[in-house]
Amino acid sequence: MTHLENEHIKVAIDTKGAQLSSFINKATGVEHMWQADEKIWPWHAPNLFPVVGGLINNELLVGGEKYAMSRHGFARQSEFFLLESDETSASYSLPNCENTLKVYPFKFDFQILYHLIDNALRVTYKVINLDKKSIYFSVGGHPAFNVPFNKGENYEDYYLEFEAEEHFNTHLLSKDGFFNGVTHPVPTPNKKLYLTRDLFNDDALVFKDVKSRMITIKSDKHDQTLALEFPHFNYLGLWAKPGADFICIEPWLGCADTEGKHVDIKEKEAIQKLSVGHVFESAYFICL
Repeated sequence: MTHLENEHIKVAIDTKGAQLSSFINKATGVEHMWQADEKIWPWHAPNLFPVVGGLINNELLVGGEKYAMSRHGFARQSEFFLLESDETSASYSLPNCENTLKVYPFKFDFQILYHLIDNALRVTYKVINLDKKSIYFSVGGHPAFNVPFNKGENYEDYYLEFEAEEHFNTHLLSKDGFFNGVTHPVPTPNKKLYLTRDLFNDDALVFKDVKSRMITIKSDKHDQTLALEFPHFNYLGLWAKPGADFICIEPWLGCADTEGKHVDIKEKEAIQKLSVGHVFESAYFICL
């Protein structure tokens, strides 16, 4: 476990999955990360790579070959190497190996960089193409934040405030986690989406048309806030296990398969292509 700290924030990061496991506001003492209750949902903030969402038959198609791949990819369950760290930053690496090549036939180095900057934590995804051909991947975050922030409060007192006026349609998922081609409007009057216990009864809300680049968790009862800023992520997932005291705000570059469309990785919706010798980078921020 690596610990980072500055004047405002203390965080902890596990080498398994390079997963952020703690984010504490030093002024209030509030732990903002879900603490991975095994009986409810055993994660804090999994990092999704090289796929986001589910694959039909749990298979990745590459050049006519099928490769076994579970939902959200293998990075979240992999042991990362700690490259370097100091008081306020740490960087981790997951390079390809014999095991990854069996399920994902590309040579790469997937790095995650954490950096405390004033009242925010920057989480940077970096993909280096080490292959002799273009590589294809999806990447995303899945951080789960405690709601309510404080004891004695109600989940329903909280809401998500969007930076921009939105006219959302969520893209519905089948029971197997694939897009089914159906959309449903999600009203956000006054840029607000109130959290309710039944909001995610039909799985995640998935938006492909997000104007906002920041979402803030707020309460009607006090002025404590937590925001997630995602400048360059085009897809957004919102999810909580029904009845659980957390909310996942998930910035994605990629998404699940669509029912009946099991296509080659090159043709997957929102897939990222990285040419030989090139480096991909994109970051999101957790802000007090």
